[in-house]
Amino acid sequence: MTTPSHASGHPFPEMQDLTLEPLASRPSLVTTTDFCQVPPPVPGFGAFVDALPDIYAGTHFKQLVERIVAAKLAGRPVVMAMGAHVLKVGLAPLVIDLMERGIVTDVALNSAGAIHDYEISTVGFTSENVDTQLPAGKFGFADETGRALAAAAKRGAHPEEGAPKGFGRALGRELIDAKAPHLNLSVPAAAVRLGLGVTCHPAIGADIVHMHPACDGADLGAAALADFHHVCGRVADLDGGVWMNVGCAVMLPEVFLKAVSVAINLGHDLANMTTANLDMIRQYRAETNVVRRPPGTGISLIGQHELLLPLLRMAVLAKLEEAQA
Repeated sequence: MTTPSHASGHPFPEMQDLTLEPLASRPSLVTTTDFCQVPPPVPGFGAFVDALPDIYAGTHFKQLVERIVAAKLAGRPVVMAMGAHVLKVGLAPLVIDLMERGIVTDVALNSAGAIHDYEISTVGFTSENVDTQLPAGKFGFADETGRALAAAAKRGAHPEEGAPKGFGRALGRELIDAKAPHLNLSVPAAAVRLGLGVTCHPAIGADIVHMHPACDGADLGAAALADFHHVCGRVADLDGGVWMNVGCAVMLPEVFLKAVSVAINLGHDLANMTTANLDMIRQYRAETNVVRRPPGTGISLIGQHELLLPLLRMAVLAKLEEAQA
C-alpha cells in the first residue's frame, strides 16, 4: 500500500486532478415539473381532521396540528428541520408556503438538502442515478454544485460587513445574487427574503460537494459552526414552540439534541416545547433524540412525506382559520 505524498501541501494531491462535468449534462431523477402544488385551504377540511379517530396516529396528528396552531397564535417558533428527501420529492413549494404564511419560522437543512436545493433552483432538476454514475466514476462530480456550495461556505465563514456568519443564509444569498432561474423553489433563498432563520449542517466527507477541489475545510467548518450556534439560540427559545424533524435520520437529530443540552445547561426552560419526528420509517436516532429524550411533548408520525406533509399543511391552515374566525 502506498501513502500519498504530502509534498504539495495537500494530503491527497490527486484530488486536484478530478474530472468534473457540467451539471446540465448529468442525468437526473427529479425535475420541477413533478413538484407539489399549494392549493388554498379547503372549506370544511377542519371537520375532516376532527373526524379522525382519537387512537394512535389519529391522536398524534391532531395533537401536532394543535401545537403548531397554538405556536403560531402565540408568536412562538416553529422550526422545520429537513432531510434531503423532503426537497427531492418536490415539497419545496409547500415548505416555502408555510414560511410565507408565518407558520414555519425557521428551517434547518443537512448538506444533502442544500445540494438538492441548489440544483433545483439553478437547473430545475436534481438527484443523480448513483447506480449508473458510480461505476462510471461520475458520481458527485457536477462542477457547478461543488463550486457553488464551496462559495456559500466561504461567504458563510467570511460574510460581508454587518451580515451574520452561517452556511444556510450564505447559500440563500448566493442564489438570490445569482438570480437563479428557479429561485422561487429555493428554501434558503425564501428564508433570506422573508428574514427567517435558515441553517445548514454538513458532515465533512459525507456529502458529494466535499470531493470538489474548491471545497475548503476551514470555510466549511466555520460556516457550519456558526449555524450550530444559531440553532442553539433558537432551541433555547423553543418553550411553547415546535421542532419538527422531517426525514433526517441522523445529522439533524444529533444537532438538535446537542442544542437542547446547551439550552438546558444555560438555564432555559423547555418544559412546554413540542418535538415531532415525521418520516417514512421509524429511525432510532430521530425517535430517540427528537421524540423521547428532550423535555416537553414528543410526537411521532410515520408516512410518506409527499402525502403526510400536504395533509399536515391543509389541517394546520384549516384549524388556524377556525381559531382566527
